[in-house]
Amino acid sequence: MPTKPETPAPTGPVTSTDAVVEAHDLEVHFALQGSALARLLGRRGRTVKAIDGVNVALRRGEVLGLVGESGSGKTTLGRAILGLVPATAGSITYHGRDRGDVVVSELGSRDLRALRTSMQMVFQDPGAALNPGMTIEEAIGHPLVIHRKLKGAELRTRVCDALERVGLSPVERYLGKYPADLSGGQKQRAVIARAIILEPEVLIADEPVSMLDMSVRAKILQLMLDLKDQLDLSYVYITHDLASAKYICDRIAIMYLGRIVEIGPSDEIFANPRHPYTKALLKAIPEPDPDRMLPRDLPRGEIPDAAVPPLGCSFHPRCPVAVQECGWESRDLRTLLEEHWTRNPGATYDAERDMVGDLGKLDKPELSAHLGVTDSQGTLALLNRIRAENPDEPFWRGVAGIEDDGNGVRLEFHQPHDPALRPAGGVEVACVLYPDERENEKT
Repeated sequence: MPTKPETPAPTGPVTSTDAVVEAHDLEVHFALQGSALARLLGRRGRTVKAIDGVNVALRRGEVLGLVGESGSGKTTLGRAILGLVPATAGSITYHGRDRGDVVVSELGSRDLRALRTSMQMVFQDPGAALNPGMTIEEAIGHPLVIHRKLKGAELRTRVCDALERVGLSPVERYLGKYPADLSGGQKQRAVIARAIILEPEVLIADEPVSMLDMSVRAKILQLMLDLKDQLDLSYVYITHDLASAKYICDRIAIMYLGRIVEIGPSDEIFANPRHPYTKALLKAIPEPDPDRMLPRDLPRGEIPDAAVPPLGCSFHPRCPVAVQECGWESRDLRTLLEEHWTRNPGATYDAERDMVGDLGKLDKPELSAHLGVTDSQGTLALLNRIRAENPDEPFWRGVAGIEDDGNGVRLEFHQPHDPALRPAGGVEVACVLYPDERENEKT
C-alpha cells in the first residue's frame, strides 16, 4: 500500500481561510416519475434525497475521503462539487487562489466550463472515460485545445510532460496508441494525466482503483499521492473501500443515505470509531490471514428507500444499539413481523397472518401502528411471542406503549430525534449515543 506524505495534515475545525471547497447545507434531490395514471391525476411523484443537508469542507493540500455503501450519496456529492448535478438547496463555494470565491452552485453552464480548469474529476471506469476513437495524445491534449486553444509543438510538449508525470514513458510508445491498446492501469494513468494537464487545484477521484487489478491499485494510489505533493493538489477521494481510504486519506467522512454521519482524521476514525455504521464498515474489511477469524456483526437488512427515509436517525432500523429516541415507527413493526415469519415454518405464518390484519397500512411512516382486527388477546400474544424470541431486539426500546383498543392492539412509539453532527473527541458524529460536547461546555 502507498504511504502518506510525511507532513502531517492539519487538525481542528476547517475555516474558510484554509478551505479550498466548502459545501453548506447542501441538498441534491431527484424527482421520481410516478405512474401514467398518477401523472394524469396530478399526483406528485416521490423525491429521492440523494444529498440531504451536508456541511463539509476540503482543506488545501489534503485528501478528504467520502466513504459509504452504494446509494449513500458519495458520488452525487462529488459530482455536485463540480457542478455536474445541480444543487436543490444550500451552496458550494470554491475558494480559488487566482479566481477568488466562486459559488459553484450558482454558476451557469459557461462559467462552469471555465471552472473546469481549476476542478477536475477522475472517473471510476477508465475505459469508459476515454474516447475509443481518440489516440492517447489527442485525448490527453483535448482539454488544452478546448480551454487554452493550444496546438502544434506546444500542445505535444504539454502532453508529453503529463504522460511523464503519470509514469507512461517513454512517451513515444503511448502517444499514438488508442485506449483499447492499454491495460486498465495504463488507462487510469492516462485519465489522471488528462485531469492534471490543466493544472487544477482540486481533483474529485470517484473510486479510481475499484475497477483495477489488485496488483496495480497500490501503484495508482501512490501516483496520486506523489502528484498531490508535486502539484499541490487537493483530493476528494470517493470509495466504498475503507482499506484504501486508510492509506490515502487525511480525513474521512462516512456517508449514509445522503448524510455525513461521522467525519474526522483518518487515524482517529480507524482507532476509535464512534458511529455504529462506521464500526460496521470497519468490521467488513477483509482479513488477509485465513487462519484468523474475526467477528463481523454486519448491519442487518439493506439501505432504506431514500425517497421515504426512516424517521429520526436513518441508520436506526439496522443499528444493533439503537435507543428509544432513534426514530422507531410503523414500518419497523412490519419488518419485525416479516422477520419473525421467516424464522418460523409456513404453518406459523398461515395461523398468524390474518390475525394482524392489513400490513399495507404500516407502510406509511407514523409514530403509532395498529395491528389486528377483532382478536386483541391473540394479537397481544403474538407480540409477546415475537419479543420472547429475541428480547434484546432494539425495536422494543422504541415502543412507548402497547394498548388493547378492543379492535386489536395499538403501539405508540417514542418521539424521534434526528441527530446533527456534534463534536465527540477528535471527530464529529451524528448519533444520539454521544452528547453534544458544546452543550456540556455551556453548562
